Amino acid sequence: MRTVMELNKNWYFQKENVGLPQELPCDWAKVDLPHTWNAVDGQDGRGEYYRGACWYAKSFETPECMDGYRVYVEVLAAALSGRVYVNGQEVAYHEGGFSTFRADVTEALHAQGENLLVIEVDNGEKSHIYPQVADFTFYGGLYRGVNLILVPEVHFDLDFYGAPGLKVTPVVKGKDAEIKLESWVKNADENYTVRYQIKDADGNVVAESWRPAEQPSVVQFLPDAHLWQGVEDPYLYTCTAELVRRNETVDEVTVRFGIREFYVDKEKGFFLNGKPMKLRGVSRHQDKLYQGNALTKEDHRLDADLIREVGANTIRLAHYQHSQDFYDVCDEYGFVVWAEIPYISSQSDDPAAHENCRQQMKDLIYQNYNHACICFWGISNEITIHGEKPGLVDNHRDLNALVKELDPTRLTTMAHVTLLSQDSDLHSVTDVESYNHYFGWYGGKYEQNSVWFDDYHKKYPDRCIGLSEYGAEGIITYQPDEPKCRDYSEAYQAEYHEFMVKMLMERDYIWSSHVWNMFDFGCAARDEGGVAGRNNKGLVTIDRKIKKEAFYLYKAYWSSEPFVYVCGRRYAQRAGETTTVKVYSNQPAVQLYVDGELFAEQSGEKIFVFEGVPLHEGFTQITARYNDCTDSLALEKVAEKPEIYTLPKNEDEEGMEGAANWFDQAAAEAANAGEMVFPEGYFSIRDKITDIIENDEAAAILSGALSAMSGMKLNKGMLKMLGGKTLEEMIQMVGQMGQEIPEQGVKVLNLQLNKIKK
Repeated sequence: MRTVMELNKNWYFQKENVGLPQELPCDWAKVDLPHTWNAVDGQDGRGEYYRGACWYAKSFETPECMDGYRVYVEVLAAALSGRVYVNGQEVAYHEGGFSTFRADVTEALHAQGENLLVIEVDNGEKSHIYPQVADFTFYGGLYRGVNLILVPEVHFDLDFYGAPGLKVTPVVKGKDAEIKLESWVKNADENYTVRYQIKDADGNVVAESWRPAEQPSVVQFLPDAHLWQGVEDPYLYTCTAELVRRNETVDEVTVRFGIREFYVDKEKGFFLNGKPMKLRGVSRHQDKLYQGNALTKEDHRLDADLIREVGANTIRLAHYQHSQDFYDVCDEYGFVVWAEIPYISSQSDDPAAHENCRQQMKDLIYQNYNHACICFWGISNEITIHGEKPGLVDNHRDLNALVKELDPTRLTTMAHVTLLSQDSDLHSVTDVESYNHYFGWYGGKYEQNSVWFDDYHKKYPDRCIGLSEYGAEGIITYQPDEPKCRDYSEAYQAEYHEFMVKMLMERDYIWSSHVWNMFDFGCAARDEGGVAGRNNKGLVTIDRKIKKEAFYLYKAYWSSEPFVYVCGRRYAQRAGETTTVKVYSNQPAVQLYVDGELFAEQSGEKIFVFEGVPLHEGFTQITARYNDCTDSLALEKVAEKPEIYTLPKNEDEEGMEGAANWFDQAAAEAANAGEMVFPEGYFSIRDKITDIIENDEAAAILSGALSAMSGMKLNKGMLKMLGGKTLEEMIQMVGQMGQEIPEQGVKVLNLQLNKIKK
């Protein structure tokens, strides 16, 4: 029978490209898996993190009783590429940092005794491996673990794209179901048969089929099928395929599956088993504070528990294949999942990169086909940030055709950047589509979201449109009395989401929406709001310790678990005689008590605002209550509001203000300058942003001008993320986000850049 052994303990690690060792390098650092070498520098805010080749090595014994058996090394992920050696012999090479791959190492093993297993892992930039550019840290390492698998010579296939060797396709037939069962057997002859058993959630056998191993496919009828109904009823069956030689079972594979059917209506959104289901949820990255992406099974379940607590029913798993542990718990909890590959931000100019896209898509689908939770395969994300490159649309059509060939049972989708033209040919590629919009954060006002979607739906009523990303940074230190866009405060983040959640719940035609993001996550290039090295748009902090106010707002809208939550607990010291207290709750009314005395009672829905709440000398106890639901906090009355509650100006922003002042003064000069010119050897709006910000003087002019023209405060870290886009293209993007960019202002900016020599 098959034996699976974890090889996660006692590895030796070298964070330099020292080459292949000939013996166990006991002088290297000792580590256990999962492991990443970017757990600290990928999040510490210094802006750079190690990217390159590193080495892992360990020894293991040749299994006993090898006669008639094969031995495989299974690497659950190696970011972004992995090369495997056994006893000095290369046995596997895999490109793509998020999927499983295996190697048959039988012939490379010693007959007995110790074997040297070495894996070179490389997260360095390669023009043909995705992701190329993206707004998250590309952690390197063996961050999901390694297994050793022992199987008989005749076994369920382990060589095909890391797949399990068993494929289950359920089809609903009224109250019943037909289950198509397919398996792949290596080295079988007429002596072998395959037995399929389907068990219900209680472990009872409800169907059984036998097939010759050389022709193992069958369609099994299942009467009175219990459907997988998402978070409402995530019912799972288990299918076991046994490989039998006469009276002996020699190999076995087990998978869980759910029976469901679904579709998306252009007016009414997503339907699961004929029931409308408003898909409202979150996106998720797979990293944690100072663990990087080296998460344990317990870490994955904790993330799922938090997502379940907030009441989401869908998750967009960005921007790559996630762990099987997480897909498993999504099946169990009933989340509807959008799964995607890291074809993101910019298409590589290397022709070989498209084949890497195809390979990563095959890995994603073959390895995850049996998961009931996955309903959508994502083709790409914001791929036109750097423009629509030659062949981009054709590549998308090819990927979409590949997905339909591999899995015609699910829908395809993609996430567009705001600036994508509504007439782009990309709109004709996938079954459904979504936009990533940040009106109310990077520019414009959050009210623009409803206007944009209503206008888009009216103009293109036959397109199924969703909102794949939206959000605002929330740093819990900052507590303004009057929250404003880009003050990075927890209060503005909550205000932004107050509008967004209501707007989305009112629009059935928006087939799905996903908050960006459920958790703060590592992004080495970012330096915003006084917190560097990460994106702070999460509803929960990167360490999973603190749920921000917006978390409880969504819980009020989405969750049926009764609760009340008093906002403002981190605004613990307040000046003045009275204050405003806001409460989030999914209950129909809230009573507010001040130092134990009833202050007021309100009936309402989701958001309850109490004005004029008195602050007593010293500490005032605030309690919200409805029936058995209570929540309390203490507020201290102080003479002056602490400075720490206000976002400090950083050096970049001070430079912006200075540049904004000269910007107004330069308007007259530009008025007499005639048409714009683009002199060779000097900067202009036609230069790439990455080149402009390398020059301190040009960077200051750019930041100040953008601040003066649009009110957008884009520091160097944010500008860097726009990559190879020209300033002219970025101005177009700002305009599409609702910010008026006057022609005269562009002339001023171009003229001032013309004065700076490259």
